[in-house]
Formats: sequence, C-alpha cells, structure tokens
Amino acid sequence: MKKVAIYIPSLRGGGAERVMVTVANELAARNWSVDLVLASATGPYLSEVSSKVGVVDLKSTRVLKSVPGLAAYLRSKRPDTLLAAMSNANMAASLAHRLARSPARLVLSERSMPSRMRTDLVGKLMMAVKRWAYARADGVVAVSKGCADELVELVRVEPSKVEVIYNPLISNELFEKAAEPLDHPWFQSGQPPVVLGVGRLVDVKGFDVLIKAFALARKERPMRLVILGEGPLRSELASLARSLGVEADVQLPGFVQNPFPWMKQAELFVLSSRVEGMPGALIQARALGTKAVSTNCPTGPYEAMEGGRYASFADVDDAGGLARAIVCELSSSEFKPFSGAVFSVDESVSSFVNVLSRVERK
Repeated sequence: MKKVAIYIPSLRGGGAERVMVTVANELAARNWSVDLVLASATGPYLSEVSSKVGVVDLKSTRVLKSVPGLAAYLRSKRPDTLLAAMSNANMAASLAHRLARSPARLVLSERSMPSRMRTDLVGKLMMAVKRWAYARADGVVAVSKGCADELVELVRVEPSKVEVIYNPLISNELFEKAAEPLDHPWFQSGQPPVVLGVGRLVDVKGFDVLIKAFALARKERPMRLVILGEGPLRSELASLARSLGVEADVQLPGFVQNPFPWMKQAELFVLSSRVEGMPGALIQARALGTKAVSTNCPTGPYEAMEGGRYASFADVDDAGGLARAIVCELSSSEFKPFSGAVFSVDESVSSFVNVLSRVERK
C-alpha cells in the first residue's frame, strides 16, 4: 500500500482546500494510505474528510511555524510521497523535507499565478525562496497551462518536472449536493433573476467590479446579486453596494458549506476575478447547467471555457463591459451545454495517481 502525506495550511474554506480534501478522499478510496497533514486542523471542510484519511494536526498558528512539526512527521511516519499545495505551504514543505532528510518523493501543487507575487524587495526574496523550494521538488503540478508556463518562465522549474492536472471538480456528488433544497426567498417562482458570485472576499476576486457592473446592469432590467464567501473586504463591499443604491438587491450570506444548489438555481454565474489559476466555481456552475460570464483574466477561465465557447467574457476591471455581458446573457435564449469531462474527479485523481507513483527521488 502506497503512503502519501498531503500537506496544506488548514481547511478553512477555499477552493484549494476543497480540492485537496477530494484528492485525499479519492486516493484513500483507491487503497492508498493517506494522511492529511495540516498546519492547523481547523475549517469547515474537516467534516468532509473521509474516515479512511488520517488527519494530523501540527497545531501551528502560521505555516512557517509548522515546519518543525512537519519535519518530525516525515522522520517518524516516512511516507512514500509528500504532496503539498498552495505557494506558502509548498515552500514550507520543501524546507521541512530538507530538514528531515526525508527519502519521500516531493510533489508540489501550484494553484496560483507566480506573476502575482510582489515585485518589491520582499517579493524578490520570496521568489528566490520559491525557486529554491521548487528546484528541490521531484514533480510540480500546475492547475492550468498558463500556470505551468509561468512556473517554467518565472520560477525556473525544469519543464520536464511540470505537469498540468486539472482540478477534480465534477462528480456524482456535485449533482447530488446541487439537488438539495435551497430555502431562500429570492429563488422562489416569479422573482427577478439571481446573478451569483462565489469566492473569498478579497481584492483578487474583483467583487467590487462585480457590484459596480451589477448596479449598471440593473438599470437595464430587474435582477439581484448574491456573493457567497467570507473575507476581509465584507464591510467595504457592503458599503459599495449602499453607495451605489443597490443594497436592497445585493446579499453577502458569507461562507456556505454547500454552494451548489445556489449555483444550480441561479440564472447566471459571474466570475469577476483579476487573476485565477483555474476557476473551480465557474467550472462547477457551468457543469450544473448555469450560464456564465467571466473576466478574461490570466489564465484559467479562457482555458477552461475554451475561449468563448462555454461562457461570455469581459475585460478585467471593466465594470461597463461586465455589465453588458451580464445583460446579454440574461436576455439570451441560447444555451451551450458543458460537460467538463477533463475536470471529472476520476480523470483528475487518476492523473494525480500517475504523478505520485511515477516521480522518483533525485
């Protein structure tokens, strides 16, 4: 039985965390021995971890502080492979791997765009650390082709080490969860159409632009906006909705454990991001049959939607263009079915199995 340790900071409710829980559960179902090693075992996705997966809590308040605990884990448990995900965790995992002198294969999963790193002195130092960490990896997984290109160009990862594996996003469980009832008055018959956004309330998600676009689009026809997610910009976004006079038609319900009924029943899903590695919510909304509009941000959306084949696009930070796309999609009777087969859980996890089994310790 192959043993893999999957290291991430926590399970506090982001797309990357949900993906790694899916990978852990599916590997365990395929008779791998799996430990989910967390800097801090906190977050709503803990309840979704399979009973077949071991949960190791390093009880650290910060990723860097978890390095000694992770090194001790590697020395005592000796997994065949260490898989880490998310940039800071990847760097910490590489350091712990070195400190432990672990013989485990080291695979790092990059889920964001290296070009988004800071360009000041601190950013340059972080890039140097990132290059050191990724050079030690036996394999590097990128969530999109654009992300893979940046890993080679900016982080200087050897091309032979990089493999694109799309996120495991579409499964029978997705459709089962989407079929659960949604008790919300805005989704009752006869109500105006609901436009939906999903993600952490942070600058990179562009929800300020989405609210501005919604305010413009609502002048053309009745509609409502729901943004699912939590984050530091909550009060700022609520204030923006008030200042634009659309507060009554905008809701920020916070983090929702099961966002899929909202995706399925919304009239339109909108991705307003300034950058994305690979937009899971956009892909899942389309798989559930909901029309979509997206910014043409680097790099995932255009790749996932095969250009304009499965979604309409607007420029990043262009509230007017996003508003026009929203109105156009809501008014259109055209529907383009999206299977998203390359994002199936089975295909994605099979690719992870191949990488985790294939890479050899240098």
